[in-house]
Amino acid sequence: MSTGQTFRNKAQDLKGRITERIGRATRNRRLQREGRTDRISGNLKQSSDKIKNAFRR
Repeated sequence: MSTGQTFRNKAQDLKGRITERIGRATRNRRLQREGRTDRISGNLKQSSDKIKNAFRR
């Protein structure tokens, strides 16, 4: 896994957290769902990369 991919996945996770909190603050359910989706997607990508790295060694 390259450093760029790691950075992108963490950035997606952070973007999702921010979007979700903005959605909560404004009571906008669409933003909440969008943020949750981004957050979960970023976490899954990070997890899969960690699993790949574990089996490489």
